[in-house]
This record gives sequence, C-alpha cells and structure tokens, in this order.
Amino acid sequence: MMPQSNPTAARYVAPQPLSLAQGRLAALSWGRSDAPVWLALHGWLDNAASFSRLAPLLVEARDIRIVALDFRGHGHSSHAPEGTDYALWDYCHDVLDAMQSLGLEQAKVLAHSMGAAVACLLAAALPERVERLTLIDGLGALNTPAEETADQLRKGLTAYRRRSSRTPRYPDLESAVAARVAGGVTPLDSLTATPLVERNTQATADGHIQMRTDSRLLKPSLVRFTPEQVRSLLAAIDAPVLLIEGEGGILGQRAWAVAARQAVKDLTRQVVNGGHHLHLELQAVEQVAMVINRHWGDVDE
Repeated sequence: MMPQSNPTAARYVAPQPLSLAQGRLAALSWGRSDAPVWLALHGWLDNAASFSRLAPLLVEARDIRIVALDFRGHGHSSHAPEGTDYALWDYCHDVLDAMQSLGLEQAKVLAHSMGAAVACLLAAALPERVERLTLIDGLGALNTPAEETADQLRKGLTAYRRRSSRTPRYPDLESAVAARVAGGVTPLDSLTATPLVERNTQATADGHIQMRTDSRLLKPSLVRFTPEQVRSLLAAIDAPVLLIEGEGGILGQRAWAVAARQAVKDLTRQVVNGGHHLHLELQAVEQVAMVINRHWGDVDE
C-alpha cells in the first residue's frame, strides 16, 4: 500500500536544480536521486515549475523521482541558436538528450499541453523509449489542413524575418504575474501563474525584472503536421496512455479532440474539475494526483 500523504505539506517541497545535456538544458528534480524516474514535460511558454505542486504529491505517495525539464527557450534552458526556429519535433531531442544525461533507456513520461504533444511524437516515433504516458490536458499536436500549408509557411517566414520584439520588463514580480494572467492563451489566475513566472524571470541591473523566455517562441510555426498525420502518429503509440483533462480545458468534446482520443489504441480518459493548468491549480492538483496514483497502482520499479 502507498504511504499516507499530507498533500498540503508536500505541495511546498523545494526541488533540486539540475543541469543536463552539457548545460544546455535546465531541470528541477523532486525525490531521492536513486528512485525510479518520471520525466515531466511542460507546456508552451511554461517551464519546469509547472510541476511544482503536483510533483511533491506524487513523490511522497509513490517514492519516485520526478525530473521536470525546461524545454529549449523556456525557463533556465538555453535558447535555440540564431537562424533556427522552435519546431515541435525539435523538443524531442531535448527529451532524448535529457534521458541520455539521466541514463534512461526508457521513460515514464508525465506531460502537459505542448509537452504532451512532444511526448506523443516521441512515443510514436520511438516506442521502445517510452514505457507509458500520463498526459494532462493535451493530446496530439496543433495541426494545419494540407490546403493551408502555403499560408502557414508564409506566416512563419514573414514573422521570422521581422525583428524580434524587446524582452518584456516589469517593475516587480506582481506586475509580471499580472501580465501573464492577462495575456495567457488559456485562462489562469495569479496563484496558478506565480510559480511559472517566478522561474521565468530574472533581475536586471536597474532593479526591474525581465522574462527569460525566447521571444521567438511567439512566432508562428513554419510548418505543422496535418490532421491526418497527427491521427496517424497517435495510432502508432504502443504505450498505455492515461489522459487527464480539465472540465474547462482545451480538449472536451471538440471534434479534433474526440478524433485524437479515438486514434490511440490504449487510452484511459479521466475528467476532473479544473482548467487547462489543472496540475498547478490549488483546487485541482490533489485530485489529479489521486487519479494518477489510482490508475498506475502502488509501485514504480
């Protein structure tokens, strides 16, 4: 049986910082260093602190180690070289490089939103490297119908040729949090946004704070998969998938989400009361942890 946990206390356990892939990738780690590893992948414009409330609950209940990456261009990780972009499939190299640094031949993956898309690509292309997937409000990938390929490429090329905007600066953390809440693609409140913004800001010489995120992440993708390609990738996943959605999340009964779920061979779906960042929302995180622990059982070896 799993030990009894104290979710309120566990939620505030401090993680250990990690440097992976010869210093290119930063990460946060919860749990003892010799415990079985779960690799955690965050969403677009987020960072490893996305798991700062869920990871301690899982570590305490399961006696595992959770290593949460900062993808390239996010958090404390290096930005992509000049002249390159941020294609979704490039993040697969971040995961593989992290696995190499951690000595993992196969990974249990915990992933949110864009991280879930990356996890799906990796599980489809290299099924021997992914043991199982726990996906939080994300499945498949953003896609573009084939007939819109030229328009997507035009938007991407035009944006990349345009001078990047200055890195946003704010007088204090509260202002930066307020800007994230106001400008978020999906709704989130200040309590949910604060861990993300704290990790994604740095002090300037004049006493302000500025964002660490590479501004190129805001530019449109040059190329996206088509809907048919995404469904084909999902159908190629052999690993068992636990998909946890928020009632107010991005999936639900939208046609593309229904088709994506139907494409996966071994998928269990659970819907809980929460939004897109349900693993970070104070009112939802304990329920997310309970769903994960109940579904995957008591033991991680």
